Amino acid sequence: MIKESIEGCKKKWSQLIENGLVTIKNENGATLRFSTESGIGIIEADGYAFKDLNRNGKLQPYKDWRLPISERIEDLANQLTISEIAGLMLYSGHQAVTSSKNSFASMFAGTYDGLALEDSTAVVSDLTDQQKEFLTKDHLRHILVTVVESPEISATWSNNLQAFVEGIGHGIPVNISSDPRHGADANSEYNAGAGGDISKWPEALGLAATFEPELVRDFGHIAGREYRALGIATALSPQVDLATEPRWMRFSGTFGEGVKLVTDLSEAYCSGFQTSEKASEIHSGWGYTSVNAMVKHWPGGGSGEAGRDAHYAFGKYAVYPGGNFKEHLKPFTEGAFKLKGGTEKAAAVMPYYTISTNQDLKNRENVGNGYSHYLVQELLRDEYGYDGVVCTDWGITKDHQEMDSFLSGKDWGVEELTVAERHYKVLLAGVDQFGGNNEVEPIMAAYELGKAEFGKEFIEARFRRSAKRLLRNLFQVGLFENPYIDSAKTKKTVGHPDFMKKGFEAQQKSII
Repeated sequence: MIKESIEGCKKKWSQLIENGLVTIKNENGATLRFSTESGIGIIEADGYAFKDLNRNGKLQPYKDWRLPISERIEDLANQLTISEIAGLMLYSGHQAVTSSKNSFASMFAGTYDGLALEDSTAVVSDLTDQQKEFLTKDHLRHILVTVVESPEISATWSNNLQAFVEGIGHGIPVNISSDPRHGADANSEYNAGAGGDISKWPEALGLAATFEPELVRDFGHIAGREYRALGIATALSPQVDLATEPRWMRFSGTFGEGVKLVTDLSEAYCSGFQTSEKASEIHSGWGYTSVNAMVKHWPGGGSGEAGRDAHYAFGKYAVYPGGNFKEHLKPFTEGAFKLKGGTEKAAAVMPYYTISTNQDLKNRENVGNGYSHYLVQELLRDEYGYDGVVCTDWGITKDHQEMDSFLSGKDWGVEELTVAERHYKVLLAGVDQFGGNNEVEPIMAAYELGKAEFGKEFIEARFRRSAKRLLRNLFQVGLFENPYIDSAKTKKTVGHPDFMKKGFEAQQKSII
């Protein structure tokens, strides 16, 4: 379907249909891609082509790739219902795209028409029943992927996701994210999703051991290209916690304890991941090879009491016996928020599970960092001026069940609140998104709590403020124009010999 707004205007675009995808190239403009199965068409204006994402035949600002992103965001955010915004606030639990029977993959396996993969006619790149449900009923658009069978299967699954949501509502694309997956040990939790021959680099502590910010910047640039080839547009990294407690189990995922080095590497890592160049750039360094960096864990998770970790109830407290709380902030405020590239700052921030004990001297509140109005709204947003996405760590609104369970809920300091009240408190703290939550109901319940306490105008404005931040991270990496992956290009990009060589050289330099 083609809608033409100006009769007789010279056509400035060409079209190719291949493998179920329509590719449209605009002269000196955006390349568009959409699925032949999604039901959307094209609007033509001034000779150019635009995706009719909501299928109403009108060239609304959010569909117009010629406009500044801020105008497109404003237009779409104001069209969304509260339920749709609540869906944007969801960040899925771990999703596995594999036929593997290892324990890590089995924990996150879904069903296909009610059957396990091996008992069904489905292939591993098909969407699970659970994925279809949270994409439709819950309006979820942010997905965390772990294990993938192979780079090609990852690309196919990503395309299937995008085609599925493209024909729903406003056609908002899916943002797939990943924990770090470039380590040499493919069996650990954070590298379990390597998907075969991705380039292999030192862990973060090994990168720090090179003492070379430019090497880390190069790593980010290469890893970002591999991520995008897999369909991944957000990195749940870097982990810039100062490792001031050497007994902490996540020490190797940090850049160490030296504030200056960690700060410099934080800047280099985020700039490398986020910066697109030349033809790939859309604006201000952002573009089609950019990956949103979610820097973690605000305000620094490396000071757990006695080295215990806040994934567990026995490790819920962060302590600062040396009185150096502000040192833990510098990798964020002087590194990730002051990037040398055009993207300026890390696209997102994740607070840690911990209760930063006795740091809130204003409200005298000891709660998990994601619940703290002082740490998020007053310190991160008001004092340091951060207006990007803030996303909780996974599972903080869920009930705590077991003292030593890694996957149990982590509602530290707010155990007496209901699940709805926890979501409401997180929103009032200035957080935008709930990690590990696939269900929209508790966010809608939080909306009702806000309406009862402050009125509809207040809570609706609060929701739309988060919607604008969340949409920015989709627009700035080009997902609205082209969220699709060429699997042949994926095979050539992921684990390219030059990338492998650089990763090996970095491993050599990391040996001390």
